Amino acid sequence: MPLTVVLSNTAGVPIYEQIAQQVRDAILTGRVEADEALPSIRALARDLRVSVITTTRAYSDLVAEGFLANVPGKGYFALPRNSELVHEQVLREVEEHLDRAVERARLVGLSSEELHTMLDTVMTTSQAPGGEPGESTKES
Repeated sequence: MPLTVVLSNTAGVPIYEQIAQQVRDAILTGRVEADEALPSIRALARDLRVSVITTTRAYSDLVAEGFLANVPGKGYFALPRNSELVHEQVLREVEEHLDRAVERARLVGLSSEELHTMLDTVMTTSQAPGGEPGESTKES
């Protein structure tokens, strides 16, 4: 399936981060399969009308995070999504989001119990990618 990246100049997030996050999400959800070639740095830059430096930064970050491999002379390829590095990266992202949620909860005086209740509610009502609400996406 071709990679689709949509950029926003008003998102308050650097363009390279938007590209990296959308490629990361495509790999994690299976829209980009393991070993699938991604657009070249130049082609992606041209299609998105951004600098080659921007796409280079996005791809370099994804290589460092274990989402992509750079094969000299051939391009960038998605790594298997169940790799240990990908798993660790996702755990770090979840922890960062939870840290921010706890900070916000403390600002308004939410108790630990209230926060746990909110998390349980979100877990049971949110829909997993490609699944039913509350369904786990963990692979065996």
